[in-house]
Amino acid sequence: MENRLVCHRCRQKFSASTTAERVICPHCLAENPNRPLRKPSTPSGGDQGSVVLSLIGYLLDKILFCNTLRQQSASATPTDRYPRTCALDKIGDLADKRAVLCGVSYKKWKYKLKGTINDVFNMKDLLIEKYKYKEENMLLLTEEQPDARLIPTKANIENCLKWLVKDSKSGDSLVFYYSGHGLRQPDFENDEIDGFDETICPVDFLKEGMILDNDIYATIVKPLTAGVTLHAIVDACHSGTILDLENVYDREKKIWIDNRPPSGVRKQTSGGKAYCISACGDDQVAADTTAFSSNQMSGALTFILIEVVKGKEDITYGQLLDEMQGKIDNANQQGCAGGSGFLSRFCGPNLTQKPLLSASEKFEVYQTKFNL
Repeated sequence: MENRLVCHRCRQKFSASTTAERVICPHCLAENPNRPLRKPSTPSGGDQGSVVLSLIGYLLDKILFCNTLRQQSASATPTDRYPRTCALDKIGDLADKRAVLCGVSYKKWKYKLKGTINDVFNMKDLLIEKYKYKEENMLLLTEEQPDARLIPTKANIENCLKWLVKDSKSGDSLVFYYSGHGLRQPDFENDEIDGFDETICPVDFLKEGMILDNDIYATIVKPLTAGVTLHAIVDACHSGTILDLENVYDREKKIWIDNRPPSGVRKQTSGGKAYCISACGDDQVAADTTAFSSNQMSGALTFILIEVVKGKEDITYGQLLDEMQGKIDNANQQGCAGGSGFLSRFCGPNLTQKPLLSASEKFEVYQTKFNL
């Protein structure tokens, strides 16, 4: 026995066995309740009871269809948020403003993170709205990506970082953004003052390994030629010197600290400039928060940075650091239970992280405008 159905999505007719509760439309692959859509009809002989039953059946069908739509809407992967074309396929000269935005949620593992994918889209919006980047010149790496080349595996992240700096020329502005787990491991090459290499963790890091700061430096810092500017924003634990830049700014003492490797190896660009804003120091962990106004989980650094930058025109690097640290200090003073505002909703009694600025060259942080 078969039912004759009409798909709620594409409205095409098809047949299905009566034994299944739900069936898949062969035309658009949408899931449908296995109940034929009946149209109310006027029975012969003026039987009003039959009319009522027919109408009830018709309404029940409509309710089932609506519920199915809601369930699919709630569970569907929001692939429509991603660009329809991939910047990796672009032929010819690359744009003078390019970005690689990576958010890893590790959703299939016990150490999963909430909010990292939100971070990617929030950063994308900031770049488009404030700094005039174009979506077609960005690579967005998340586990929701419909393009397999943009799942945040180790190989894909490395490939996208190479794309970011490929054929870069004077006047180009490049952004690398990362939200995910960060770890550290012993340094055996004597190029870390604290004795540890900092790392970021791709979604497949348990199998393929982490990406070390040495590798990130070699891929996107060293190749920078004169006139090219790179900004990295890294919202992860142990991310302070994740680009291995030679100068680290001490906000409290208002001085630059020499971060050159003890081995004597230089970690310089090829004439360009590189800046990195990290969520915390190499020995610190980063927090996340729920922005109660939108009930959206985000990384603390990402949320604060976007809020500060949107709220102040022509902000300098020094002012940005001060504003971000001020919001964290204010949250610690208020406490999670008694404070108001988004930072008071942190899942923890105290925030120890201190956003950190590092750079390939020293500069006047309170005179130089922050511009991506």
